[in-house]
Amino acid sequence: MYKMLKLPMLFVFIFQCTSLSFASEAEYGPRSFSETEKWTAVVAAYEPEIQAIDRAFAQMDDAKIDRVVTIKGVKYQLGTYKKEPIIIFTTGVSISNAAMTMQMALDYFPIDKVVMMGIAGSVNPTFEPGDIAIPQRWYFHDESLYANPDPEALGKHVLPEHHEKNLKVYKEREKSDPHAPKYKNFEWMYPREVAVIRDGWDVRKKTPYFTVSPNLLTLAKKALLNIDTIKMPSGKPIKIRIGGNGVSGSVFVDNAKYRQWLSDVYAAQVAEMESAAVGQVCFVNDVDWIIIRSISDLAGGQKGKNEENVFDAIASGTGTKLMIGLLDEIVKSTQNNVAL
Repeated sequence: MYKMLKLPMLFVFIFQCTSLSFASEAEYGPRSFSETEKWTAVVAAYEPEIQAIDRAFAQMDDAKIDRVVTIKGVKYQLGTYKKEPIIIFTTGVSISNAAMTMQMALDYFPIDKVVMMGIAGSVNPTFEPGDIAIPQRWYFHDESLYANPDPEALGKHVLPEHHEKNLKVYKEREKSDPHAPKYKNFEWMYPREVAVIRDGWDVRKKTPYFTVSPNLLTLAKKALLNIDTIKMPSGKPIKIRIGGNGVSGSVFVDNAKYRQWLSDVYAAQVAEMESAAVGQVCFVNDVDWIIIRSISDLAGGQKGKNEENVFDAIASGTGTKLMIGLLDEIVKSTQNNVAL
């Protein structure tokens, strides 16, 4: 009797799973928004950064928060900046939080532009606390393979076959892409790449970096021309660099040798813990994005103890000033386009 019942039950289960596979995306997917609903997201990762943004907005007559919505514990501030809709929120620190919170925001709100502002460690030795970088490309630096030492070759490691194949692909790419990482291992750690998929792609593709939106990069350059000189509390003008590379990972970089490795492999200007994840989510969702990073520490290049906690509020303040200038350019661009 038991054997007679087992086959029909299995058949019903397979049928149900098969029927579910034909369900439409609209039935289960995120909300869809009209083309006329376009918000700019102003994003930070943690408290000193969002506090600097909130203070700046509180002092402006043409910036206001009308409503606060909390979804799954994340607070989203909804309002306007110079009559244009904005949403302000924190992602939380690190790759996993940034990816989750950004995707959630895009699922729930009609966001078409993301401006993230926060602090970072300097890989470029010319940067000092308070200086600002707006990299053009963002890389994951700690997507890695950890290998065993090769007992027959001092200083070498035993690599699985799939990684040896990857290394050939990476090396070949260097010939055609000037921004391709110059991969090499850091001790037992061998860098790998995230495999990404988006609409229109049949398979996941290994993606070495994510490039910020050209239109927002252009507006950032305009903002730099139009804002007042940004200074430290001491009165010293800061340096601002637009372009180049930034790196993100789930580690707080505070090691001089690893800092040099980031420079050698990625030609990195700064290192932090969220931006590449934000870039990946925006890339997959076809949303414009840009990241402003103000230097809070030297990522291990300092003598003695890291002083990120000393400069995080100051660096957040300098970054916010440039961010406000960029928002001004976004508003002008948006309103001019509407007028046309």
